[in-house]
Amino acid sequence: MHPNPHTPFDPQAGAIDVARVEDVDFDKSPLIPAIVQDADTGLVLTLAYMNREALARTLELGQTVFWSRSRRELWHKGATSGNYQDVISIRLDCDGDALLVLVRPHGPACHTGAVTCFHRQLPAPQPADG
Repeated sequence: MHPNPHTPFDPQAGAIDVARVEDVDFDKSPLIPAIVQDADTGLVLTLAYMNREALARTLELGQTVFWSRSRRELWHKGATSGNYQDVISIRLDCDGDALLVLVRPHGPACHTGAVTCFHRQLPAPQPADG
């Protein structure tokens, strides 16, 4: 969730510059991380990867398309499950090698049926003795 649950999430907050598709740096790696966030709630839904073709298809369809590292093929999120993710906006990080994709999901993001893929929590770190 976003920091203050009483304040509506603003998907436009912090966006100050305009990026171009050409600014995405696929030269460092053919796959770049794409953090997917719910545009209405701010909840981080998943982390997936895009190559040039996945980004192009995402922009063309208006829905998320990723590169499946396990299947080694393009993966249109929701094509099998019906849990599509409509893209509201895409942000590029300062280094040009990671994306933040704001979406309106049509169902859970996780293949387990959980709303978010980040539904498991590790134990909290223990404070160091002073």
